[in-house]
This record gives sequence, structure tokens and C-alpha cells, in this order.
Amino acid sequence: MIDVDGYLAVLGVARPQAPTAEALWALHRAQVERVAYENLDIHLGRPTGIDATESAARIVRGRGGYCFHLNGAFAALLTALGYEVTLHRAGVQEEVEDPAGPGGDHLALTVRLDGERWLVDTGLAGGMYEPLPLREGSYSQGPFTYAMAPSTVVPDGWRFTHDPRGAFKTMVFAPEPVELSSFAEEHVRLSTSPESGFVRVLTAQLRGAEAVDVLRGRVLRRIHAEGTDERTVDSADDFYDVLVGVFRLDLTDVDASARAGLWDRVRVAHEEWEAAERQ
Repeated sequence: MIDVDGYLAVLGVARPQAPTAEALWALHRAQVERVAYENLDIHLGRPTGIDATESAARIVRGRGGYCFHLNGAFAALLTALGYEVTLHRAGVQEEVEDPAGPGGDHLALTVRLDGERWLVDTGLAGGMYEPLPLREGSYSQGPFTYAMAPSTVVPDGWRFTHDPRGAFKTMVFAPEPVELSSFAEEHVRLSTSPESGFVRVLTAQLRGAEAVDVLRGRVLRRIHAEGTDERTVDSADDFYDVLVGVFRLDLTDVDASARAGLWDRVRVAHEEWEAAERQ
């Protein structure tokens, strides 16, 4: 069982009296505004699981995670509040769909509400601010525009297309329900393989109503209607101020030695990237 009241306190949302559309929208907005998409524990050498109870407890402690953590916990919260939630095998892809279908590197959620199904996804790396209907069309949320369309490869599947300024191009998900435990092997790969983007680059992201804040290594960006503001984080103190102040992360359990080691790894990785760019 998850700590529903503790979770709602983090989101700043009162417990809904019923599983309504209004409450779902409020919960979704609050989660993407207040719970960061982040992979710090990988870079701190602290392995995590994807059990929903564990992930919800991380959120209550002031941390986030990536899709298996964020959507796994959010699905458990919605279920506890009376929503009809389905977990789906999904995958981040290019514009042309992979003939093999979704590879399972993403967990997507749908909610059936008032006779309609909605894509509910708080783990899309600075993506959706509110749920999207499973209806073909273009949808604007703040300064960003997304698209939904039936999959061209997966029967009865759907394809989400990110805003052109997003971190990826499309996400495809299959219609069949799956268990959260089915993503355990892929979670191990994503969190340990030297080839994984999560292992190579530290990231944190938060989606607001009018902007997305993105930290990749030492580069902090705010993407908004007028363009992109960017700066390079230049010190350990600045780095932790960004993590705590911009991304709302509670790092009280990270001691001084671990903080110094994390900053050193981020700084060296950034220097290696700059050297590669100059070649």
C-alpha cells in the first residue's frame, strides 16, 4: 500500500471526493510540476527498484525518478483514488515507427473516464502537462504542441508525437495491459548499462504550465514560448542550488562526500563532451 495522504501532500492536492476528470487533471498537472523526472541515484551509485510502493515512498521523501518510477507510482495513486488505470508496454521511437513495435523502454498509462480513454503520462521527460484523449489530432498545452494518432505498426496501438523542441520524437504504446514487474529487466539495463543514456548523462526535468526546465549534465535550459534560455552550471554550490531550487529535490540524505563525487563526475563528463564537440 502506498501513503496516499503523504503523496497528495507532496502534490499539494486535496484528496478527491470522487474519481472525476477535474481531479485527474489537477493531479496530473501537480505531479509534472512538483515531481522531477530525474536519474540522480544512478549517478550516486544507489540502485533503485520500480515497485510502486517504493517509488511512491521516494516521491514522499522529495525525490522523483524516470518513467517506471513516476508512472508506476502515479498509477498506484490513481488506482487508490478510484480511477480505472491500465499500464502499457511502450517505447520511445523515431518519427518512422519501429516495425518490431514498442521496445519496453517506457511505461505508458491510460485511464478510462466517462466512457473515453485518456493517455496519462507523468514520465515523458518534460512532456505532457495534462492527459490527452486517445483521438487522432493535434493538441496544444501552453507553448507546446503534441499529436496523437493510431499506430501504423501496432494493431490498436497509439503514437504520441512530442513537440519539436522535446527530448525525443515519438512514443508508441501497445493496447494490451501489462504488469509493472514486466519492466524490471529493462529497468536494470537502463540503470546499469554503459550504453544507456541514463548512465551516460545526469538529467532532471520539470514541466510547468508555460515552460520546461531541463538539466543535462551541467547545462540548464528553460524552454518556453519565446525560445530557450541556457546557461552552464559552473560550481558545485550552483549545481546543488539548481537541483534543490529549480527541480525541488530533497538531497538531505546525500552527504558532502557523495555530493562532491557527483559534481566531479558531472564536471568530467561535461569536459569530455566539450572536447568531443571541438574535434
